[in-house]
Amino acid sequence: MIDSRLENIKYVWYASYGSNLSRDRFLCYIKGGKPRGSEKVEVGCKDKSLPIKETTYIMRYPLYFAKSSERWQNKGVAFIGLNKDEKHHTYSRKYLITVEQFMDVVKQENNGAALDIDLIEIIKDGSKTLRDSWYGTILYLGEEGGYPILTFTADWDLDVPYNKPSEEYLSMIINGLKTTLELEDTEVLNYLSSKPGVADNYNRNELEKLL
Repeated sequence: MIDSRLENIKYVWYASYGSNLSRDRFLCYIKGGKPRGSEKVEVGCKDKSLPIKETTYIMRYPLYFAKSSERWQNKGVAFIGLNKDEKHHTYSRKYLITVEQFMDVVKQENNGAALDIDLIEIIKDGSKTLRDSWYGTILYLGEEGGYPILTFTADWDLDVPYNKPSEEYLSMIINGLKTTLELEDTEVLNYLSSKPGVADNYNRNELEKLL
């Protein structure tokens, strides 16, 4: 049974794990604008209010890099697997935003496609694929402070070839890990160097140059 507090949802936690770990990059989805290193100008949300709260969050889902994004030099971008596993440790930054803002963020991640998002159904089922696209699957990760924690990824799970992310994209993630999550350089290196898509394409010296 769904908690009655969630039946009239006004705010949700959006748990980011890729370039949106960087607050400056995420705010381009809220306010509009072109993130540093990106090839695309974001339109922003209709409601451009800043997040009410934000905090670091650990997701127990595997992080990997795949596909080729026009936003990021036609290189790989971040996804998480669909199955929770306590052995995985994926850093996230979660932002408390309105439901409408979350829907606008999902829309921007899906190249402007309008998606029918039924949050109650997603919370009840744990996940729902709204569109066969890179970020068309919404995951319910739990609840904090009476608000659901949501993120999005692809529906293919781990059944996809890994791909090297661009230096610009990794630099944005590193910026988020260092400035928003306040990780030390060694922690950042150990974290990224183990992730599929990075592990086979960057050695430690190359990653150090991006710090």
